[in-house]
Amino acid sequence: MDKMDIKDYANRKKSVCIENDSISEDLFKKYSVNRGLRDVNGKGVLTGLTNISQVLAFKDIDGVKTPIDGELWYRGYKVNSLIDEIGEKEFGFEKIAYLLLFGKKPNEQEFEEFSQIIAENRTLPTNFTRDVIMKAPSRDIMNSMTRSILTLASYDENVASLDLENSIRQCLLLISQFPMLAIYGYHAYNHFENYESMYIHRPDSNLSTAENILMMLRPDKQYTELEAKILDIALILHMEHGGGNNSTFTTRVVTSAGTDTYSAIAAAMSSLKGPKHGGANIKVMEMMANIRENVKDTQDREEIRAYLSKMLAGEVFDQKGLIYGLGHAIYSLSDPREKIFKEYVNQLAHNKGKDREMTFYNLVEEEGINLINGSRHIYKGVCPNVDFYSGFVYDMLGIPVELYTPLFAIARIVGWSAHRIEELICMNKIIRPAYLSVMKELE
Repeated sequence: MDKMDIKDYANRKKSVCIENDSISEDLFKKYSVNRGLRDVNGKGVLTGLTNISQVLAFKDIDGVKTPIDGELWYRGYKVNSLIDEIGEKEFGFEKIAYLLLFGKKPNEQEFEEFSQIIAENRTLPTNFTRDVIMKAPSRDIMNSMTRSILTLASYDENVASLDLENSIRQCLLLISQFPMLAIYGYHAYNHFENYESMYIHRPDSNLSTAENILMMLRPDKQYTELEAKILDIALILHMEHGGGNNSTFTTRVVTSAGTDTYSAIAAAMSSLKGPKHGGANIKVMEMMANIRENVKDTQDREEIRAYLSKMLAGEVFDQKGLIYGLGHAIYSLSDPREKIFKEYVNQLAHNKGKDREMTFYNLVEEEGINLINGSRHIYKGVCPNVDFYSGFVYDMLGIPVELYTPLFAIARIVGWSAHRIEELICMNKIIRPAYLSVMKELE
């Protein structure tokens, strides 16, 4: 038999898969199956309990489910209150990471010990950068990081132990190492694929996580206090978002199977990289670029409104009928992360001479929300989410698009770690949801 082309074979089998794997929407309704673990009103199906965080978008007022301004709580504290407590010249990532991991705010000694542990473990095994990260560089830095995470497991002499202290140790190691896996992964890609200069800066134990990211990324190691502060806030806001988000749920599902920390975090990485989750801000940036290309004046409200109308009708951009960055699966009136972040976005835009661009974003936000509310029945309201502005901020910070989702991962590894630890402590059953078979018996 002649050698077969696998791409041609797969293409021929595509129609067979579609024919035999398609399930009618009517069957989901008939058997009351909540697609995506969300009911028809968007409420998530309850799958577990957690002490770590809470997301609120509604309150019961006089027996009526009423939309409210969104609230995000970390370990019993509203995230905006935690950010307010951070001094003007301070960085909060490490303090809030401690809170999420251990359930209480650190005192001065606890904070110093934790910061020291993170700083001292910002290191990789000998020649790891050369032999692993640079060996097979990829534009997809999330894939590069995931490969590195799984390879790090081979350097751990106690990789498979589920003892709590061992899992905490492994989580702390990965929290410390994630910035290097991301930044070095980008530098390898940028050098070998884009033919740019190669430079690898070692982390500085005296700098915060946000400062180290900017220092390691830039050839001259230089950054401003405002730039580092805003990146620090972005990391805090992306650190955790309730147990029900896709990548955190993945962490808990895989942890419940009894797998090791590296495998659980690698699974979470694979979940986060999807454009419906961690890659959403990239889609916003692509959309904004498309609008710029197709309107004559980005400060003209009417022109922007007209183009967004076409976008909502599925006539332009990706023809999906979506305005990206507007709306959220949970939040109704507002996304608290966006409200906090926007204050800093305004500061940075003014500092960078990007006031016109900020006005453009504001116009798209305002007109997009008006159009969605006017043309679609949204039971809970529409608000901008944090992804609407995060890409704009990263762009102003000179962070390449390839690192947008990895930055999310650098923050969310803290939340994943907290949920892994909670799952190991509290749960002793594998998470195994049921699927109802609608298969036809052929014999």
